[in-house]
Amino acid sequence: MPAFRFDNTYARELSGFYTPWPPAQVPAPQLLYFNEALAEELGLAGAELQGAAGAQLFAGNVLPEGAEPIAQVYAGHQFGGFSPRLGDGRALLLGEVVDTQGRRRDIAFKGSGRTPYSRGGDGKAAVGPMLREVLIGEAMHALGIPTTRALAVAATGERVRREQPLPGAVLTRVAASHLRVGTFQFFLAEGDLPKLRQLLDYAIARHDPALIGRSDGETGREMAFLRAVAQRQARLIAQWMNVGFIHGVMNTDNMTISGETIDYGPCAFMEAYDPATVFSSIDHGGRYAYGNQPGIARWNLARLAETLLPLVADENDEAAVQRVVAEATAVIDGFPLWCAQALLQGQRAKLGLQATADDEEDGRLVDAWLALLHTQAVDFTLAWRLLADAAEGRPEPLRDQFRDRAALDAWLQHWQARVAQDDAAAPMKPAERAAAMRRVSPWVIPRNHQVETALAAATAGDLAPFHALLAALQRPFDSDPALAAYAVPAPAAETAAYQTFCGT
Repeated sequence: MPAFRFDNTYARELSGFYTPWPPAQVPAPQLLYFNEALAEELGLAGAELQGAAGAQLFAGNVLPEGAEPIAQVYAGHQFGGFSPRLGDGRALLLGEVVDTQGRRRDIAFKGSGRTPYSRGGDGKAAVGPMLREVLIGEAMHALGIPTTRALAVAATGERVRREQPLPGAVLTRVAASHLRVGTFQFFLAEGDLPKLRQLLDYAIARHDPALIGRSDGETGREMAFLRAVAQRQARLIAQWMNVGFIHGVMNTDNMTISGETIDYGPCAFMEAYDPATVFSSIDHGGRYAYGNQPGIARWNLARLAETLLPLVADENDEAAVQRVVAEATAVIDGFPLWCAQALLQGQRAKLGLQATADDEEDGRLVDAWLALLHTQAVDFTLAWRLLADAAEGRPEPLRDQFRDRAALDAWLQHWQARVAQDDAAAPMKPAERAAAMRRVSPWVIPRNHQVETALAAATAGDLAPFHALLAALQRPFDSDPALAAYAVPAPAAETAAYQTFCGT
């Protein structure tokens, strides 16, 4: 079998944090998708991983040398309710490789059958949801947003029973790690402080090695680790918001320590701008709506902070407990500002501004723009993209998106005054400004109707629409007329009725 050069630190160093478990055997593997560019990045021989041999490997029938398949255990708050024992119910960590840039990466299956953590589920996955992981993950990667990625999808030749029988598949996912807030929560719930400390040591060594050796005081490693995770999440959420992405299930078991986006089930990209937008079929109260994502991330980080407090202060030392709680609270309370700063930084770039002015002034300019998009139900992605045309002196394509053009024109005057202020500090030609804006405001995103069309065709055995859409999503900023069909929003009625599902 092809060499993966595994070096499995999680399995080797964290005994008791998982259950060794084999993937299920499947009857008729077929390789549906293979990511050659990612394989090259991982230092794998792509040619050896395709065809029949690749199908057997990526379906789980044959394991590569050095793989140690394990089901990780973790807990999690799901829609606010705590589940003390979740874990990999349909996933397995095969092992870790160090890629060509020296980064340690997890190689994991999803949809590979029941595990001790399946909680009555079948542990399987269907072709559509696994190819959805490819489309959204690769789109996020092309947009420059930290994300897990798909290395391969293999059909299994068996049917998976959901609302109706569907063709089964296994995804091979690559991640910086699969450590989650919920991983820490599990060992806190178990009252196992030695394992909790062991997990923290491992997480720091893997994701924040600069913190190794820190100990007491305000610069202690526990609070420094919390701050590092919080700042990664602030940057990530801001990036999501600036492309209109809605995760849909921001449970604590779906928040990574690494700051990567993980799990593309009930997620979608917003079309007509509305901060209350929800696509998940199970989010009846709007807990994970687009505009709620910063607040939910902060809530999740508070749950992470709770797991670290017992490692820092003895509960019998009231003064120490109060000091540590104050430090943790300062981090959690700092998160909204970090997220807002990262969001505004991205918004300034999308507005074509390069010189920093007053944050409140620019914040008001952005808020007024978003209010216009909301009240007039303008497509979020197109509006930002067409603003670049306005920067070149061609506002008509943008004006065509608005019912109340006078309101837009009034806002454009304020924006142009801000651009002039910017030019006074750092002159830029209109064409240069427009080009810079197009580099941060995509033309092509995974529009929901196009994703569903491609996945329906793939489920029926036709992969051509999937591959065509994937190719377009890998060039999100290109103004290529050949991609024009992928930039068209869905009819409003179709978007209003659109829902996404977890696929389990």
